[in-house]
Amino acid sequence: MRSADAIESLRSIPLFEKVGEADIQRLADYLIERRYPQNSMIVEEGLPGDYMYVLQEGRVKVTKLSEDGREKILEILEPGSFFGEMSLLDRSPRSASVRTLDPVLALALSRTDFLGLLRNSSDLAMAVIQVLTSRLRDAGEHASSLSFQSVKDRTKGLFRRMAKEEASDGSQRMTPVLTHQQIADMISTSRETVTRVVKDLKDEGWLTQDGKRYVIPDEDF
Repeated sequence: MRSADAIESLRSIPLFEKVGEADIQRLADYLIERRYPQNSMIVEEGLPGDYMYVLQEGRVKVTKLSEDGREKILEILEPGSFFGEMSLLDRSPRSASVRTLDPVLALALSRTDFLGLLRNSSDLAMAVIQVLTSRLRDAGEHASSLSFQSVKDRTKGLFRRMAKEEASDGSQRMTPVLTHQQIADMISTSRETVTRVVKDLKDEGWLTQDGKRYVIPDEDF
Protein backbone atom coordinates (compact mmCIF):
# COMPACT_ATOMS: atom_id res chain seq x y z
CA MET A 1 0.00 0.00 0.00
CA ARG A 2 2.00 2.96 -1.23
CA SER A 3 0.25 6.31 -1.21
CA ALA A 4 1.10 9.88 -0.36
CA ASP A 5 -1.22 9.64 2.65
CA ALA A 6 0.47 6.48 3.96
CA ILE A 7 3.94 7.97 3.57
CA GLU A 8 2.82 11.22 5.23
CA SER A 9 1.36 9.24 8.14
CA LEU A 10 4.61 7.35 8.57
CA ARG A 11 6.64 10.55 8.46
CA SER A 12 4.56 12.01 11.31
CA ILE A 13 5.62 9.17 13.64
CA PRO A 14 8.87 9.58 15.62
CA LEU A 15 9.82 5.99 14.80
CA PHE A 16 10.07 6.77 11.08
CA GLU A 17 10.71 10.51 10.80
CA LYS A 18 14.46 10.13 10.13
CA VAL A 19 14.24 7.10 7.85
CA GLY A 20 15.43 7.64 4.27
CA GLU A 21 13.00 8.16 1.40
CA ALA A 22 13.65 4.77 -0.23
CA ASP A 23 13.10 2.95 3.08
CA ILE A 24 9.92 4.86 3.89
CA GLN A 25 8.48 4.02 0.48
CA ARG A 26 9.33 0.34 0.90
CA LEU A 27 7.69 0.47 4.32
CA ALA A 28 4.53 1.98 2.82
CA ASP A 29 4.40 -0.89 0.31
CA TYR A 30 4.02 -3.39 3.14
CA LEU A 31 1.26 -1.61 5.05
CA ILE A 32 -2.15 -3.26 5.23
CA GLU A 33 -5.21 -1.07 5.81
CA ARG A 34 -7.52 -2.37 8.54
CA ARG A 35 -10.77 -1.00 9.95
CA TYR A 36 -12.19 -1.80 13.39
CA PRO A 37 -15.59 -0.85 14.87
CA GLN A 38 -15.91 0.86 18.24
CA ASN A 39 -15.06 -1.30 21.28
CA SER A 40 -13.07 -3.84 19.25
CA MET A 41 -9.94 -5.58 20.53
CA ILE A 42 -6.96 -4.99 18.23
CA VAL A 43 -4.24 -6.37 20.52
CA GLU A 44 -4.89 -8.75 23.42
CA GLU A 45 -2.60 -9.00 26.45
CA GLY A 46 -0.84 -12.36 26.75
CA LEU A 47 -1.30 -13.44 23.13
CA PRO A 48 1.50 -13.60 20.53
CA GLY A 49 1.89 -10.55 18.31
CA ASP A 50 2.53 -10.60 14.58
CA TYR A 51 1.68 -7.00 13.64
CA MET A 52 2.43 -3.45 14.66
CA TYR A 53 -0.11 -0.73 13.93
CA VAL A 54 -0.13 2.92 12.89
CA LEU A 55 -3.31 4.70 13.98
CA GLN A 56 -4.78 6.86 11.20
CA GLU A 57 -8.34 7.53 12.38
CA GLY A 58 -10.07 7.14 15.75
CA ARG A 59 -8.73 6.59 19.27
CA VAL A 60 -7.68 3.50 21.20
CA LYS A 61 -6.99 2.77 24.85
CA VAL A 62 -4.00 0.73 26.00
CA THR A 63 -4.92 -1.37 29.03
CA LYS A 64 -3.47 -3.97 31.37
CA LEU A 65 -5.24 -6.30 33.80
CA SER A 66 -4.43 -5.86 37.48
CA GLU A 67 -3.91 -8.82 39.79
CA ASP A 68 -7.57 -8.70 40.85
CA GLY A 69 -8.73 -8.75 37.22
CA ARG A 70 -9.60 -5.08 36.86
CA GLU A 71 -8.71 -3.18 33.70
CA LYS A 72 -6.15 -0.41 34.17
CA ILE A 73 -5.78 2.21 31.43
CA LEU A 74 -2.14 2.91 30.64
CA GLU A 75 -2.57 5.29 27.74
CA ILE A 76 -5.07 6.74 25.29
CA LEU A 77 -3.69 7.02 21.77
CA GLU A 78 -4.87 9.33 18.99
CA PRO A 79 -4.19 9.39 15.21
CA GLY A 80 -0.46 9.45 14.44
CA SER A 81 0.36 7.07 17.29
CA PHE A 82 1.73 3.56 16.83
CA PHE A 83 1.61 0.46 18.99
CA GLY A 84 2.44 -3.23 19.02
CA GLU A 85 6.06 -2.90 17.89
CA MET A 86 7.59 -4.60 20.94
CA SER A 87 6.23 -8.04 20.11
CA LEU A 88 7.62 -7.75 16.59
CA LEU A 89 11.12 -7.48 18.01
CA ASP A 90 11.20 -10.16 20.71
CA ARG A 91 8.24 -12.45 19.85
CA SER A 92 7.06 -12.24 23.47
CA PRO A 93 3.33 -12.24 24.29
CA ARG A 94 1.63 -8.87 24.17
CA SER A 95 2.30 -6.92 27.38
CA ALA A 96 -0.98 -4.97 27.16
CA SER A 97 -4.29 -4.90 25.33
CA VAL A 98 -5.43 -2.25 22.84
CA ARG A 99 -9.17 -1.63 22.34
CA THR A 100 -10.89 0.93 20.15
CA LEU A 101 -12.75 3.88 21.68
CA ASP A 102 -14.08 4.97 18.27
CA PRO A 103 -14.31 3.38 14.82
CA VAL A 104 -10.65 3.04 13.85
CA LEU A 105 -8.61 3.00 10.66
CA ALA A 106 -5.15 1.54 11.22
CA LEU A 107 -2.22 0.57 9.03
CA ALA A 108 -0.75 -2.81 9.96
CA LEU A 109 2.81 -4.02 9.35
CA SER A 110 3.70 -7.69 9.77
CA ARG A 111 6.61 -8.98 11.84
CA THR A 112 8.22 -10.64 8.80
CA ASP A 113 8.18 -7.45 6.73
CA PHE A 114 9.27 -5.28 9.67
CA LEU A 115 12.30 -7.44 10.52
CA GLY A 116 13.24 -7.62 6.86
CA LEU A 117 13.30 -3.84 6.69
CA LEU A 118 15.31 -3.61 9.91
CA ARG A 119 17.99 -5.94 8.52
CA ASN A 120 18.39 -3.78 5.44
CA SER A 121 18.06 -0.28 6.89
CA SER A 122 20.49 1.07 9.45
CA ASP A 123 18.40 4.26 9.66
CA LEU A 124 15.30 2.32 10.66
CA ALA A 125 17.24 0.15 13.12
CA MET A 126 18.66 3.27 14.81
CA ALA A 127 15.21 4.88 14.92
CA VAL A 128 13.80 1.81 16.67
CA ILE A 129 16.62 1.88 19.24
CA GLN A 130 16.00 5.57 19.95
CA VAL A 131 12.23 5.13 20.36
CA LEU A 132 12.59 2.10 22.63
CA THR A 133 15.15 3.96 24.75
CA SER A 134 12.76 6.90 25.06
CA ARG A 135 9.90 4.62 26.08
CA LEU A 136 12.03 2.95 28.74
CA ARG A 137 12.98 6.38 30.08
CA ASP A 138 9.32 7.47 30.13
CA ALA A 139 8.36 4.28 31.96
CA GLY A 140 11.02 4.95 34.57
CA GLU A 141 9.86 8.52 35.05
CA HIS A 142 6.24 7.37 35.34
CA ALA A 143 7.16 4.80 38.00
CA SER A 144 9.10 7.47 39.87
CA SER A 145 6.20 9.92 39.75
CA LEU A 146 3.81 7.32 41.17
CA SER A 147 6.20 6.74 44.07
CA PHE A 148 7.14 10.32 44.98
CA GLN A 149 4.70 12.84 43.48
CA SER A 150 1.41 14.00 44.98
CA VAL A 151 -1.81 13.15 43.17
CA LYS A 152 -2.13 16.79 42.09
CA ASP A 153 1.35 16.77 40.55
CA ARG A 154 0.65 13.45 38.85
CA THR A 155 -2.58 14.85 37.42
CA LYS A 156 -0.85 17.96 36.11
CA GLY A 157 1.92 15.86 34.64
CA LEU A 158 -0.61 13.67 32.82
CA PHE A 159 -2.38 16.72 31.40
CA ARG A 160 0.92 18.21 30.24
CA ARG A 161 1.90 14.97 28.54
CA MET A 162 -1.41 14.47 26.77
CA ALA A 163 -2.17 18.07 25.87
CA LYS A 164 -1.60 19.32 22.38
CA GLU A 165 -1.94 22.63 20.59
CA GLU A 166 -5.55 23.21 19.69
CA ALA A 167 -5.91 26.91 18.93
CA SER A 168 -4.43 28.14 15.67
CA ASP A 169 -2.55 30.92 17.48
CA GLY A 170 -1.03 28.45 19.97
CA SER A 171 -2.64 30.21 22.94
CA GLN A 172 -3.98 27.04 24.56
CA ARG A 173 -3.19 23.35 24.79
CA MET A 174 -5.91 20.77 25.09
CA THR A 175 -6.01 17.11 26.08
CA PRO A 176 -7.90 14.42 24.20
CA VAL A 177 -11.33 13.48 25.57
CA LEU A 178 -10.78 12.11 29.08
CA THR A 179 -13.12 10.87 31.79
CA HIS A 180 -12.27 11.07 35.49
CA GLN A 181 -12.10 7.27 35.62
CA GLN A 182 -9.60 7.16 32.75
CA ILE A 183 -7.45 9.79 34.47
CA ALA A 184 -7.62 7.83 37.73
CA ASP A 185 -6.52 4.63 35.99
CA MET A 186 -3.54 6.34 34.37
CA ILE A 187 -2.21 7.92 37.57
CA SER A 188 -3.15 5.06 39.93
CA THR A 189 -5.69 6.73 42.17
CA SER A 190 -9.47 6.75 42.67
CA ARG A 191 -12.05 8.51 40.52
CA GLU A 192 -13.25 10.45 43.57
CA THR A 193 -9.74 11.78 44.19
CA VAL A 194 -9.41 12.87 40.56
CA THR A 195 -12.73 14.71 40.78
CA ARG A 196 -11.46 16.62 43.82
CA VAL A 197 -8.06 17.40 42.29
CA VAL A 198 -9.56 18.57 38.99
CA LYS A 199 -11.86 20.92 40.93
CA ASP A 200 -8.87 22.26 42.88
CA LEU A 201 -6.90 22.90 39.67
CA LYS A 202 -9.87 24.75 38.18
CA ASP A 203 -10.31 26.82 41.35
CA GLU A 204 -6.61 27.74 41.18
CA GLY A 205 -7.05 28.91 37.59
CA TRP A 206 -4.53 26.43 36.18
CA LEU A 207 -7.13 24.27 34.41
CA THR A 208 -10.23 24.93 32.34
CA GLN A 209 -12.52 22.45 30.64
CA ASP A 210 -14.10 22.18 27.21
CA GLY A 211 -16.56 19.27 27.32
CA LYS A 212 -14.44 16.25 28.30
CA ARG A 213 -11.24 17.91 27.10
CA TYR A 214 -9.00 19.88 29.45
CA VAL A 215 -7.21 23.09 28.56
CA ILE A 216 -3.95 23.96 30.30
CA PRO A 217 -1.95 27.20 30.10
CA ASP A 218 0.46 27.42 27.18
CA GLU A 219 3.08 29.06 29.41
CA ASP A 220 3.19 25.89 31.50
CA PHE A 221 5.16 24.16 28.73
